[in-house]
Amino acid sequence: DPLFDEWIEDFIKKQREKRRKLAVSAAVIGIFHYETYWNKSEYREVSISGHQWVTKRLGIPKSCYNNFRMYRNIFDHLHNVLVESYGLKSTKKMSSVEALGMFLWMCGCPQSMRQAEDRFYRSKETINRKFEKVLDSINRLAVDIIRPKDPEFRTVHPRFKSARFSPYFDNCIGAIDGTHVQVIVPASQVIQYMDRKGITTQNVLAICDFDMRFTFVVAGWLGSVHDMRVFSDAIQKYGDKFPHPPQGKFYLVDSGYPNRSDYLTPYRGTKYHLPHPRGKKEIFNYNHSSLRNVIERSFGVLKTKWRILKGLPSYPMPKQSKIITACMALNNFIREHAMEDDEFDKCDDDEIYDPQNDGGASTSRARANTSRHGEEDRTMNAFRDWIAD
Repeated sequence: DPLFDEWIEDFIKKQREKRRKLAVSAAVIGIFHYETYWNKSEYREVSISGHQWVTKRLGIPKSCYNNFRMYRNIFDHLHNVLVESYGLKSTKKMSSVEALGMFLWMCGCPQSMRQAEDRFYRSKETINRKFEKVLDSINRLAVDIIRPKDPEFRTVHPRFKSARFSPYFDNCIGAIDGTHVQVIVPASQVIQYMDRKGITTQNVLAICDFDMRFTFVVAGWLGSVHDMRVFSDAIQKYGDKFPHPPQGKFYLVDSGYPNRSDYLTPYRGTKYHLPHPRGKKEIFNYNHSSLRNVIERSFGVLKTKWRILKGLPSYPMPKQSKIITACMALNNFIREHAMEDDEFDKCDDDEIYDPQNDGGASTSRARANTSRHGEEDRTMNAFRDWIAD
């Protein structure tokens, strides 16, 4: 039967094609398996292991600070705290000391995954996994360390004991501002993350006290979003964690925020940062800026010390936000426990010293002409007038 013969011939062709595809698939799988599991590169001759390199750097004070952004005593204390309380562990592949040293080196210097792979003689997979482990442990530390030392704010900071500030600012408990951290985003999200300078960034809201400790942080917002929106959302979303001022206390904010209860702004339309002010409004603004610059200097130290924040690698967005929070937690840890630190010492010696004098530490100057004034509080306006008088 011609039809039957044609069907048989077609069936045979299909079976041959099927076997050919199976053979090709098997060959691809075989090549992949060979390249992945059998055709390993020759082991590199290690002149000094990653653990030995970290240990050697720790033994040289200047080298320790340059590579890990802190001195040996702080490194050891941080390591012990992370191991004892926040889940950092040693494994067969890498000790906890080496993992912490690698993380600090990558965030501080900064260094890429490939550079870490070459420096520590580890696979990229191991480097990435250990980086994640340390990052997670420091973010757990952040929950406990990025907060006010005293939620009731019962003491007056020594900064306000001078006649220049007391009693007018005795109830001031900190400063609030935002900073932009450059990030890499997918092409589809470039417009949303683009800030006023045309750079893709995250807008990070932070509060700091007058010891240059961060007491609250929200990372992850689009760079195109105004600080006031980030601030309003933070109060609504994290209301139970936001360090609200007790009655009678207040934060210093810039002119991008409305002058309302608990948040004191400078006079708008009046010169700010003037070294030789004239008139009560300029004098008020000058003293306001002298105190509020603590947040700008805190951002400056943060980005000077942890240079990965000058341009985060192309990690997923949640991971980039976790790195920002981790760096702030490390700053707080250093500030609380260090007897000596180069960046913080410069700020302590000179109250107007700004580690980042290019205006990039804070968003306040960049948005001087784009403030969004909300409804202001008459009582707070009267309080500002009283200080100015």
